[in-house]
Amino acid sequence: MKNRLLVRPLAVLTVLALGGCGVLPGEDGPGSRTVSVWLMNGSVSDEFLDRFTRAYESSHPGIELKFTFQEWTGIGTKVTAAIEGAGGPDVIEVGNTQVARYADTDKLYDLTLESVRDLDAQHWLPGLAEPGSIDGAQYGIPWYAANRVVVYNKDLFERAGVKKLPVTRSQWTDATEKINRTGSQGIYLAGQDWYTLAGFIWDEGGELAVDNGGVWEGALDSPAALRGMAFYKELQSLGSGPEDADEETPPQSGVFAKGDVAQIIATPGITAAIVEQNPQLKDKIGYFPIPGKAAGKPCAVFTGGSDLIVPVNAPQRAAAIEVVKALAGDEWQADLARTMNYVPNRTTLASVVEGQEATRAMAVGAARGRATPNSPHWADVEAANPIKPYMTAVLRGEDPARAARRASEQISDALAE
Repeated sequence: MKNRLLVRPLAVLTVLALGGCGVLPGEDGPGSRTVSVWLMNGSVSDEFLDRFTRAYESSHPGIELKFTFQEWTGIGTKVTAAIEGAGGPDVIEVGNTQVARYADTDKLYDLTLESVRDLDAQHWLPGLAEPGSIDGAQYGIPWYAANRVVVYNKDLFERAGVKKLPVTRSQWTDATEKINRTGSQGIYLAGQDWYTLAGFIWDEGGELAVDNGGVWEGALDSPAALRGMAFYKELQSLGSGPEDADEETPPQSGVFAKGDVAQIIATPGITAAIVEQNPQLKDKIGYFPIPGKAAGKPCAVFTGGSDLIVPVNAPQRAAAIEVVKALAGDEWQADLARTMNYVPNRTTLASVVEGQEATRAMAVGAARGRATPNSPHWADVEAANPIKPYMTAVLRGEDPARAARRASEQISDALAE
């Protein structure tokens, strides 16, 4: 077998099969078949992909895997062109919230049968499964997930006498206020961190937008959504985060790295940037799920991650489906989670990350994960993002109901286009 060379971006990893002339159901004729897979740059390590390729080709004689890595920038246009043309890739990794956009073209293969029969779909993370399901058909197969947790400074918690990590909102705000009394900042929460707000809204039973008989409408002005915003305002007031900026302005990793902030809300991947700026924090950072309203029920969170799709025009469609089933199956889900510190695609596999503090904290929250509204036009909402100025307006004292109605109307307009 040839040695594999991985080059990014847009480089191709091509490996030769061990030999044989196996033919998969639905495909005729002898000879080696190449399954072309598009993955996003940085999604998997070279080591993981090498292990998977060797094992898969060894157990599927006659199949050769060819991986091409793509960049996220501009990927929507590129994927749309690929699924609408001829001879494109057989499998494509896409962001979980992008599936509706591609399914709207009627160019994705319906994988509902495989989901139910082979992939334990009833236990999938909702934040990955729901965006992949359009009108009852499953077009996106959940692959991996990541979500926000509370990243905290263990020393500052200890100094304040916070011995037990909070599991409810009230415990969380009490602990934060206790840390504030020591002179450190209990929490840093930027005023426009709308993904975190979404979790509070969902936790109250609200939505960002709702589908009313095929017409999407903004829903920030519902009583439940307003309760979510009220808790956001309460929590944000316990720190000195800017009211008119998001978590990247300035990057909250740098704020936390100064060493006098006890908590931020972020994915654990932020740790690398924190430690790079302040190596002394390396062993002082911990993680816990975002607390919910009641013990035993962590806050709902926005689940980011990827799904796998198979275009209708896939040249090796039957073989492609088998590759997807392998990548989404137990063995390689466990390997991927351990290798990349991802949350596996279903709750029944959460135990595979039990020894990883950060990933375990994510997995607890992911069980109640959600995705953005499953409209093909949601990207248009995020482009202008009326949620951010709405949050700032409320934090600065504007009537929440009035500000929410204005933002909801803007969301409705964007989703109607």
